[in-house]
Amino acid sequence: MQGALSISCAMESLERLGLRVAAQSLAALAEDAAKNEMTYVDFLCRLLDAEIQERDRRYVETCTRWARFPFKRTLSQFDFSFQPSVDERLVKELATLAFVEKGDNLLILGPPGVGKTHLAVALGMEAVSKRIGAYFVTAHELVSDLKKAYEANSFEARLKIYLKPKLLIIDELGYFSFDSLAASNFFRLVSERYEKGSIVITSNLSYGSWGNLFGDPVLAGAVLDRLLHHSVTLNIRGNSYRIKDKLKAGVVSPRPPAQQNAP
Repeated sequence: MQGALSISCAMESLERLGLRVAAQSLAALAEDAAKNEMTYVDFLCRLLDAEIQERDRRYVETCTRWARFPFKRTLSQFDFSFQPSVDERLVKELATLAFVEKGDNLLILGPPGVGKTHLAVALGMEAVSKRIGAYFVTAHELVSDLKKAYEANSFEARLKIYLKPKLLIIDELGYFSFDSLAASNFFRLVSERYEKGSIVITSNLSYGSWGNLFGDPVLAGAVLDRLLHHSVTLNIRGNSYRIKDKLKAGVVSPRPPAQQNAP
């Protein structure tokens, strides 16, 4: 009877402290501790560990939602055998996120469908799991959002959204050209994050084509100068994952080498 009262009292105290998972786990863990003659310290460690694991799970879930990933992908799901041009050792090194801690950038280049966004999202999810803030946005969404903010005289406030995360992922750069305002806003973002926060960019364009993208070779050069100063470039040459099964079945032919090496 006394034991039951003690458990009840302890559960109430844990609840008041906001340790709800520990409170819910207390009775079962206490019983297991008694059976295995566990020390008080070991019992306390197990109790607190249950609370910490649940809090970590909720943190990752919330931050993943805030990061706005278009889907969930991990590096273990990436088929390196299908894309042999991808340096698996380099990708695993990037997954340590040392480049993010240093404020370096990553540019992933390649034709459509080769897994650029998959790798970017996987690195973003890896960052979130290590409590590193990440945010995902397409290039089109980014410049449209900043343009609206500029026209509404709220540009500075909106820019902070893209400056805050330690890792900013900008996807699909190169599918449309920038007007002068979009190019200027993009340059401002890159300049503000320079040596302060990492940027991952996926693009179907080679660096030599960025002058046309920005409509100004000088501005494009200034953007690239800041992006590439501390950076890694991952160039993917291969076929689209979207036709992977058809390639194996011989329904379609592999992408010509000239298209594979476009960037």
